[in-house]
Amino acid sequence: MRSVIDIKDLSIKEIEEIIAVAEDIIANPQKYAHKCDGKKLATLFFEPSTRTRLSFEAAMYELGGNVLSVSDANTSSASKGESVSDTAKVVSCYADIIAMRHPKEGAPLVAATNASIPVINAGDGGHNHPTQTLADLLTIHREKGHFDNLTVGFCGDLKFGRTVHSLISALSRYSGIKFVLISPDELKLPGYVKTNLSEMGIEFVETKDLVEVMPDLDILYMTRVQGERFFNEEDYLRLKDSYILTPEKLTTAKYDLCILHPLPRVNEISVAVDDDPRACYFKQVLNGKYMRMSLILKLLEVD
Repeated sequence: MRSVIDIKDLSIKEIEEIIAVAEDIIANPQKYAHKCDGKKLATLFFEPSTRTRLSFEAAMYELGGNVLSVSDANTSSASKGESVSDTAKVVSCYADIIAMRHPKEGAPLVAATNASIPVINAGDGGHNHPTQTLADLLTIHREKGHFDNLTVGFCGDLKFGRTVHSLISALSRYSGIKFVLISPDELKLPGYVKTNLSEMGIEFVETKDLVEVMPDLDILYMTRVQGERFFNEEDYLRLKDSYILTPEKLTTAKYDLCILHPLPRVNEISVAVDDDPRACYFKQVLNGKYMRMSLILKLLEVD
């Protein structure tokens, strides 16, 4: 039995295998319609979510399995003070696999340590979001055909953005990768992540100017400034509109730029961009379902 808490829990070979199965699911959905008959997924979401929770649930249903869902901490025993470790032990008695989202960094790791079934980290605070990264990787693979020799721009909240941290971690394992980090000073990528990049010899630049670097980018990963991560509303209101992507700002972009966003979008991408063929964020949503289906099959060891 194994869990996936960090994208690094999966080797490059395993990620490629998960992508290959996801591609086969897309091509042959009926082949997978009963792979998880009799299996149950418990979705334990102690933080609000629409896409990720529904994606996991849709993934399990499309594999023929069933879902037990906790979508509000106030309706669970956590509101009575039950520990994450006890919750994991209890839910292990009811389900075959757990997907957990939690506002505290490290909570899914605690769950995985105490559960007797696989645990998938569906996002823990500002730390990690490995299945969003799998969705990102499948999207990049389907749009670009490869992961090496790409210049990837991350724009917006790079400090608290768990999706950013996870994708940087994943792409860092490929050759010829360059990162362009676009953010206000207050939302820069954490120092420990930059230290890791430097130690690995991976090229990165920091800038506040999205338009200036636009012509260099193969991938543009836009992010929401997350109000729920701020300690005071004043800072959030000051920074929330730091970057808004519009068609005008894309005039110097490459014809095959891939625009990604983990969603939800507030106003950091104008709706006018949605009609641009380079906008891939809704494809990302669908790809997330397929990658979660593939990951569930892997962790449950279903052929």
